[in-house]
Amino acid sequence: MLRTAAAAGLGVPAASLAGGGDVAWAASGSPSGAGAASGGAGPLPPGRGPRVVGERRTGERVLDLTVRSPSLERPAAVRLLLPDGWHARRPGQHWPVLWLLPGGHGDHLAFTDEYGLQDEPSLRRTLVVMPSMPFYGFYTDWWNGGAGGAPAVETLHLRELLPLLEREYGAGRRRVVAGESQGGYGALVYAARNPGLFRAVASFSGFLHPLMYPEAVTAGAEYLGIDWRRIWGDPVRQRHLWAAHDPYHLAGRLRSVPVHIAAGDGTPGALDPPGTEPDEEIPGFEGLAGLFPAEVISLTESLMGDESRAVAYRLRQAGARVTTRFFRGTHAPPYWERELYDTLPMLLGALHG
Repeated sequence: MLRTAAAAGLGVPAASLAGGGDVAWAASGSPSGAGAASGGAGPLPPGRGPRVVGERRTGERVLDLTVRSPSLERPAAVRLLLPDGWHARRPGQHWPVLWLLPGGHGDHLAFTDEYGLQDEPSLRRTLVVMPSMPFYGFYTDWWNGGAGGAPAVETLHLRELLPLLEREYGAGRRRVVAGESQGGYGALVYAARNPGLFRAVASFSGFLHPLMYPEAVTAGAEYLGIDWRRIWGDPVRQRHLWAAHDPYHLAGRLRSVPVHIAAGDGTPGALDPPGTEPDEEIPGFEGLAGLFPAEVISLTESLMGDESRAVAYRLRQAGARVTTRFFRGTHAPPYWERELYDTLPMLLGALHG
């Protein structure tokens, strides 16, 4: 991952600027365990559901789907890591589900291609869902000046893809969710906006409190050529929209679910090779840099660390069950891979317990 990735987009590689990360997916119905009262996903109107337009086996237990999604208005992608016995499944047979959410690049393939998750023995009784996300999509149905419409990321995942997988691919109603960078934010905000949908949540270097450093959202988006106002509007004029998608302000909705939060402090750590270069300077980040020690080389991770600590503290105040791991380190995949494997026992314990 290029150092530009950390500074530019909270997990967005510079290569994605060419448009390679803009993908998504789908299904129809409403997520089991969530209702309209949650403030999150509800049922799709009849006839508005997506459909699978492609399947491809890319490994013994790896299945890639291409889905035509009305919420994205373009094809979408999801990778499944299949449990033992899936190919011989009976009608109505289901497995517990681990959702893994990628960072702002939206590249859902890293969990298998880079982390080798398909070789992890503890996952052989679990269906692992790895959806893509539109580039810098923020796991949100974009506001678009009040008009709504594409990209509607939360709808893609929870109102389209989730029920499709339950109906056609053996996904059960026991679910846990984890994610890295923007995906860590997605894990917490999905669980908070849809109480009861997930049994445990984990964030690795997540963008957990957008209102704490709104400049990080706006400057990062502008650097990447994205109109940040389309996401939640202005952080002052549309503060209510920002707060409705900010885990810090939704902490009370996570009281009933175990939450694990991990993040670095932006200084060189054990998994950073010697000579690791600092994040590229991003216009608009100058004022933020002065808030942290001179030894920080990953300003993005310093910001994510601050936000993660603030949300962990707020969750404890709200009475939630929180575990944390804060460390020296940068905004980089080796840390996310380590945290994912170290957190699997907690996630699978909640899933199969």
